[in-house]
Amino acid sequence: MIYIYNDYGGTHTTSLAAAYHLKQLPQSERKLTTEEILNVKYFNQMTKDDFGRIIFHGKDEEGNSVYTLGRKRNKLVVPALKELALLLQEQYHFNDKIIFSNTSPTVPTAMSIGGFFSRGLKIDFIGVPLLVLGAKQCCDNIFRLVENTKHVGSSSFNENVIILENKMYK
Repeated sequence: MIYIYNDYGGTHTTSLAAAYHLKQLPQSERKLTTEEILNVKYFNQMTKDDFGRIIFHGKDEEGNSVYTLGRKRNKLVVPALKELALLLQEQYHFNDKIIFSNTSPTVPTAMSIGGFFSRGLKIDFIGVPLLVLGAKQCCDNIFRLVENTKHVGSSSFNENVIILENKMYK
């Protein structure tokens, strides 16, 4: 199975989701510390050149691959990737389930503004504290989103490629 967490930039909520999925962050309902957030691999480190790249984060305890994707505002990227995956599965008898899980609904305003200052304007002394504040605000939603994504992955849906929009995590 392949999990791909995706959002606008692919560096904040997606990185946190991948870290939760891979048990690199404490799996609890408590708020993350500033140090835990800033030590997450790829958190606030992706650049505009990384948009559209599928970034490997590791394998989970069941051997499933976990990736992230920054898709910008383009809502067609994930549906196009789904169609490509279905084509490849049919053509090459590739049967692994692929789950695209959108982390965008979890993004609070502080994180959006922080990302703009830090990644867009390169003003980290304003952006990073806002990103950390935003991450603390949404970490519980991200944790629950990841748990749901893993649950969907382990269920017996007939579909081989599933897109989760996750609107309930706003």
